[in-house]
Amino acid sequence: MEQKDLFKELGQIRSLMEKSSKFVSISGLSGVLIGCYALLGTLLGYYITTNTEVLNNQFSGDLTLLNIFLILAILILVLSLLTGWLMARKKAKKSRQSIWNITSKSLLFAVSIPLVTGGLLALILLAQGYYHLIAGMLLIFYGVALAAGSIYTFTEVRWLGILEICLGLLALYLPDHGLLFWGLGFGGLHIIYGFIVYKKYES
Repeated sequence: MEQKDLFKELGQIRSLMEKSSKFVSISGLSGVLIGCYALLGTLLGYYITTNTEVLNNQFSGDLTLLNIFLILAILILVLSLLTGWLMARKKAKKSRQSIWNITSKSLLFAVSIPLVTGGLLALILLAQGYYHLIAGMLLIFYGVALAAGSIYTFTEVRWLGILEICLGLLALYLPDHGLLFWGLGFGGLHIIYGFIVYKKYES
């Protein structure tokens, strides 16, 4: 067997091993779309915070504005999860793989602990009135979740997680700019990550 054929065979074996041990059905385009949702939410949030006088003519009190933020965040989260799931399922079907297997279960378990912890902490901060810390804390725990789950999927996910953690720390250091870091982390970084994954693994 020639050396060229040997390397080709080894590459095929490696590819098969990665497919069996890593969840590769994550769609790069879903990352781009999720980033766009986050940027749109950030722009709406900025509009709300910079036009409180206009909004106060229609709504009453800070509590109502807070509710608007919560509803907006929940809508973006649900839309992002739905987009990620639908596009992952489509990619899995195209490659004749199951979206729900041992690897995806392990990935879900790895990311769920930091995500649930971060979500509960955000609710505690919300109840205590520490609104300026929430953006940074969510970015940090989201980054930890990505880093923890990256062993079951693309290497790029780990770097995305590390960058999210860095932005979260900056958001805590500069709490008055939390919305900006939120947009950069959940919006900008997701779009860049999505393009990289799509170009590297799907195009």
